[in-house]
Amino acid sequence: MQRGRVGVNPAAGKFAMFPPPPPRFKFNHMFPVQVVQPPPFAYHAVPLPPVQPQLAVQVRPVWAGNFNEEWGYLQSFAAPARYVAVHVHYPGLVHAAGQDLSSLTVEHRYALMKANVDGLKPLQVGIAVCDHQGQQVAWEFSLRDFSRLADPHDDKALDYLARRGLDLDTLRNHGVDAYMLGALLMGSGLIGAGHGRPLSWITHAGAYHVAYLLKIVTGGAPLPHDVAGFVGAMRYYLGQQVYDVATMAAGCPGMPVGLDSIAANLRIHPPWGSPRLAGAAGVRALLAFRILKQGQLGGNVERFRGLLQGLQH
Repeated sequence: MQRGRVGVNPAAGKFAMFPPPPPRFKFNHMFPVQVVQPPPFAYHAVPLPPVQPQLAVQVRPVWAGNFNEEWGYLQSFAAPARYVAVHVHYPGLVHAAGQDLSSLTVEHRYALMKANVDGLKPLQVGIAVCDHQGQQVAWEFSLRDFSRLADPHDDKALDYLARRGLDLDTLRNHGVDAYMLGALLMGSGLIGAGHGRPLSWITHAGAYHVAYLLKIVTGGAPLPHDVAGFVGAMRYYLGQQVYDVATMAAGCPGMPVGLDSIAANLRIHPPWGSPRLAGAAGVRALLAFRILKQGQLGGNVERFRGLLQGLQH
């Protein structure tokens, strides 16, 4: 079946009901944070240096106790950012878990994703950033909102994440409030800043990761009611340049599509600091995108723009 980019009907106004971002300063009193706007940055079309997959990228774990310090460090990377990769760990699927979705329409697949994302709470967010000089750093935000006793989840998914090192009790006791993370992302210069600047967002098998990111930056609001609205929201908050490494890998002969397998094929060095969780996945997606773009795809990735795995015809 031929892949095609999901279209948006401008006249339909489907995106209009998606809520605006949350107020920036109504934070949980336990985590007072001062928002500091990054200085203006002048962008120039300067090619990035070649990516070096053999060099380990640092993942910086972020908790409530070090949030202020790490947020300031991330903001220093935000203004000159060229690429941002996101990966979200979430508590599995509770709607259509294990169901073969290949025979479903795009709208039906989206409806199932919306039901899952609207009803579940994210656990961890990895953000990997590459600036205009090719410097790369990742942050791993562990969130405190989920309770295994009170919130819906898939036990198998949680057990899988536990084997990779995710400790739900530690998240609950020391994690960051998701509302605060969303409000500050809105003020970072990364979200809503894709218009008129060379900023690309990267993910892998990305529909769910983008959906959870939208949920976070809108203060937990439900996703738009259809695919057109979702694509419109994605473009509004992340800009026009959104790429899915899984879709790109599928267009490269002989390339596997799983993120760990892609990283192994491209000989990407494991990140250091948190090598198996959301921050590391963001690093692998970022490096895989850069290597595939510079190498197998010869710099031409426009045909993959906006094509998220799972939301293609």
